[in-house]
Amino acid sequence: MIEIAALMMIASGAIHAVVNAVLKSGEDKLASRALIDLSGGLVVLPAIFFFPPPHGAWGWLIGSLIVHAVYFLSLVRAFEVADMSASYPVMRGTAPVFAAMGGVFILGDAITVPVAAGMGLVTTGIFLSAIGRNLTPAALGYSILTGFSVACYTVLDAGGVRAAPTPMSYIAWAFFVLGVVIGGAFGAWRGRAFVAYARINWRSCVLAGAMGVVSYGLAMLAFSVGDLPRLAPLRESSILFALLIAIFFLREKADRLKIAGGMLIFGGVVTLLLAR
Repeated sequence: MIEIAALMMIASGAIHAVVNAVLKSGEDKLASRALIDLSGGLVVLPAIFFFPPPHGAWGWLIGSLIVHAVYFLSLVRAFEVADMSASYPVMRGTAPVFAAMGGVFILGDAITVPVAAGMGLVTTGIFLSAIGRNLTPAALGYSILTGFSVACYTVLDAGGVRAAPTPMSYIAWAFFVLGVVIGGAFGAWRGRAFVAYARINWRSCVLAGAMGVVSYGLAMLAFSVGDLPRLAPLRESSILFALLIAIFFLREKADRLKIAGGMLIFGGVVTLLLAR
């Protein structure tokens, strides 16, 4: 079962990279984020009638809601002031370390030497790919805050999906609540600009919203059956896909450090897949 969970995390990472590329390519990133989140909430709306409310996990969900708000704001700001190929590696590189620590000290998950080694390779590769990208202090700060937020909501959602009556009940209600509350708040924040943006860009953002549900839904299902220290870094394989998207679709430059970082990430992913 853990092998299936690991593959789910890698698939989650690949889809996550596509969703973030849609966000990065949008002219109004806050409006784009609002439309993506609202779309995700509407996609799962029918599901909340088939799964019970996440009794026993509301505290986890409320905590996740608060952290997600910080995450989305810092993510938008990071993408506004830096290239995706520069900011994305840092934000995703800090996340697995913090998440693994949270899994060990808060959720009581175990961590072995192979898992620690794989996590180290992934994290080193991610940071290596960001070296030399001339991140400003503001971009670096927003990227690190984003990564820390990712780690926090990862631990909260891992706890929530385990505490809920069923994993699907937490997943469905979490996406609905997060989408409606945060997406609605961001949309209201942008006001008329959001309406104008949505008229033109609704197709790509609705698709990204649906993909976001699949991406993080896979991650939360994996958290319900596997340990966080091993699984969290696997989602950061998304950096490989993000770099390819940034280079070939967003026309950002490649260099040797990015290639070397990608090789380390691949080695870390393989190590984590084989770890016991």
